[in-house]
Amino acid sequence: MTVAADRLLITVAPTGAETSKADCPQLPTTPEEIAHTAAECEAAGAAMIHIHVRDGEHAPTLDLALLKEWVAAVRESSSLVVQLSTGGSVHDPLDARLRVLEAEPDSCSLTMGTTNFGDDVFLNPWPFVRELYQAAVERGIVPEFELFDLGQVHALGRLLALHGPPSGGKVHCDFVMGVPGGMPGTTPALVAGVAALPDGVTSWSATGIGRSTLAVAMASLSMGGHLRVGMEDVLTIARGVPVKSNAELVSRAVALGELAQRTPMTPAECRELLGLPA
Repeated sequence: MTVAADRLLITVAPTGAETSKADCPQLPTTPEEIAHTAAECEAAGAAMIHIHVRDGEHAPTLDLALLKEWVAAVRESSSLVVQLSTGGSVHDPLDARLRVLEAEPDSCSLTMGTTNFGDDVFLNPWPFVRELYQAAVERGIVPEFELFDLGQVHALGRLLALHGPPSGGKVHCDFVMGVPGGMPGTTPALVAGVAALPDGVTSWSATGIGRSTLAVAMASLSMGGHLRVGMEDVLTIARGVPVKSNAELVSRAVALGELAQRTPMTPAECRELLGLPA
């Protein structure tokens, strides 16, 4: 099966590691809430879910038992492709981030370099990037390469030249734009990033943080790219209007895709796009 060019992959990132439950009660931070969110978002048009896990106090965690519980909860409630964040929070140690793969997701995020992240530093040294990539390949877990700036696009080319493509042979990346310290969430920045992609890349998506969400989404659609949306990235649906649920953001992405004559991809088509087994 070959995925048609007019199909649109919508990935939902429902939780993240930055927003507190107290500040945003509608944020899914329990296994039950993530299961409900996954089912709602699949019904709305998402095909993949990007998960950050929270503990019993709603704080970010990389506890392996909880990672496995959240993965199982999503798989019981939906057929979404499950992608675990290996970024965790900016405070998580590198060894704990490597152990995320032991929770056996379909996919994992793999950030291609260190980034200033607001007042913090999101640490991704080159030896760690290579170790994480090789471990993912060995386990048959397909990485989504997260690109926060043009230097990381170049680093992706270096990585693929050294170690070859992921298992399944497909290379999917995501431009994360609008983070203070990374590339801006603008059309010219996305054009530059896409132009610099190495030849081995087979698909890409884009994520606009905060107020850049709509600008990045429309730029991505105009260039044939895919979309990541969710409450990890934006908490308002319009200026001053809080998001009610992640499904609301997925539905908006579907509507934007319809304007661009793009049809939401199914989870099965997403698996084909990423080179995952059916």
